[in-house]
Amino acid sequence: MRQHEIVFQSGMENPVDHSPVAVVLGARVWAGGQASPSLRRRAEHAAKLWLASRVRAIVACGGEGAMPPSEAEVIRQICLEAGVPEGAVFLEDQSRTTEENLLFARPVLDRVGARSIVIVTDPYHAPRARLIARKLGVSATSDCPKMPSVRLKFLLRETGAWILYFLRGNGARL
Repeated sequence: MRQHEIVFQSGMENPVDHSPVAVVLGARVWAGGQASPSLRRRAEHAAKLWLASRVRAIVACGGEGAMPPSEAEVIRQICLEAGVPEGAVFLEDQSRTTEENLLFARPVLDRVGARSIVIVTDPYHAPRARLIARKLGVSATSDCPKMPSVRLKFLLRETGAWILYFLRGNGARL
């Protein structure tokens, strides 16, 4: 049986679990519904966090891209295969960007009573994801899976995403 810090708040009949919730940010789904290496790495890492009792639930994020099914559904399937029970995995399957991942996850996080989240993404992506979470008023840390190597294309893509983020004015009120 999994152990979490359970506390009773005054005036509440039911205990409240203050353990964080993992929010797995989406990545590409390949033909045949296969997870890209980034998506698989993130989903498997989230499952490990749950199995180690470091998070109490997982929110899988990401809509359907060029290939079905949604990124969130692929994350969910990988987590279930790793031993996470269905009742511990929640879907946000409409988002297409990092900002939407976190924004659209808010109603799910509210439903499960999350006070804090652990963003699960790749290391190069985590600083911007934490910044976006902070701007959305979400208390967030990140926990990243190990990557075989950081490829130049990922760093260039993330640099471009930072530039767009600031040009749109999203980073103006840090």
